[in-house]
Amino acid sequence: MALRPAAAQQVFLPRAPVLDWANFKRTGAPHIACIEDAPHTVITTSGRAALYHALLQLRLPARATVLVPTYHCPTMVAPVICAGLRPAFFGLQADGLPDLDTLDTAVAQEAGAIIVAHYFGLPHSLIAIRAWCDLHHVALIEDCAHSFFGHAGDRPVGHWGDYAVASLSKFFPVPEAGLLASATRPIPQLSLEALGLRAQVKGWVDVLEFAVDHDRLGGLNRLLSPIFNLKNHNSKTEPPDDDVDLSSELAMLRICDMGRIGNAPLGVSLMLNRGLSRGRIAARRRENFDRYAQYFSSVSGAQPAFPAMPEATAPYVFPLWVDDAERVYRSLRTRRLPVFRWDRIWPGTPQRKGDVGPLWSEHVLQLLCHQDLSAADIEYTAGAVLDLLQSTRTSK
Repeated sequence: MALRPAAAQQVFLPRAPVLDWANFKRTGAPHIACIEDAPHTVITTSGRAALYHALLQLRLPARATVLVPTYHCPTMVAPVICAGLRPAFFGLQADGLPDLDTLDTAVAQEAGAIIVAHYFGLPHSLIAIRAWCDLHHVALIEDCAHSFFGHAGDRPVGHWGDYAVASLSKFFPVPEAGLLASATRPIPQLSLEALGLRAQVKGWVDVLEFAVDHDRLGGLNRLLSPIFNLKNHNSKTEPPDDDVDLSSELAMLRICDMGRIGNAPLGVSLMLNRGLSRGRIAARRRENFDRYAQYFSSVSGAQPAFPAMPEATAPYVFPLWVDDAERVYRSLRTRRLPVFRWDRIWPGTPQRKGDVGPLWSEHVLQLLCHQDLSAADIEYTAGAVLDLLQSTRTSK
């Protein structure tokens, strides 16, 4: 596929869904199953807050063991610490499902819960994990932060776990919001503290400013842009914090921003979540995933980690294995392109033979494919990656 040369000037592509008039259009797309179809749901401030409250619902003894995958975002581990529990890590198979053989027998016997993630928005059946949990009397928390939509085998995502958690801000243009859900257990009303008027107004301003920054609100852009430019005249852009020392648990907790896990979600998040159309989300994400798959179907130095999507799903990212990932990712991050890497590993995470977790942390780049990235945006990002891969080959 022909690619235009990567532009020399800085291009700021949206690293999250953006509010647009198109978000409100009702489409004829068929309904796709999702975690919010579960009979018991509560909206929280974030996915990490939802995970924290899921752990509290289990009423585990203090310092009880919670099993966590070796491939993780720190916000998957921080709620365990904040809930007064103790993480223990298990390895992953090549498909991203738990390799339960990597668990010490004594650790497995004392575990109160296990967190199992549907990585990249490409869910798998958890039938074997569900059976293992039932056999060992271990609660299953299904992490759907990447998989708001779709089926995991013969069940909708979020319907395997005793509890399931999701992140609305990864799939909808809201400043924050998570979801705690259960297909089998009623969730009592959570004691969440509502934020004041100033925070509520700021939430709306943040949504509108992000949309205007990316020229998404038509005639409102010209009206609001000067206001936001004046507001940000003296603000400073924070540089990437790649070099922050994260060798301690305290430092990890600090970057996870757990201070608002007891708050109620912002009104703007609740209102937009009720009013936005779901129809285009899955279709656009699948289209963008397929575009990336075409660009990286046969290149030197990289390959799709999972080139195909399950049926009826809405991927969060396109996972790309890159041999020289450190150099490529640092360059992409400096350019603020919509690419992530889970390279911040919780202190004490073990490395075991055959575990893909540490390898993914080093080599897998997560190329965002959300619905508000255009075909040109995907082309630009893919072109930047391919240029970097080409420079690797020519320098050898």
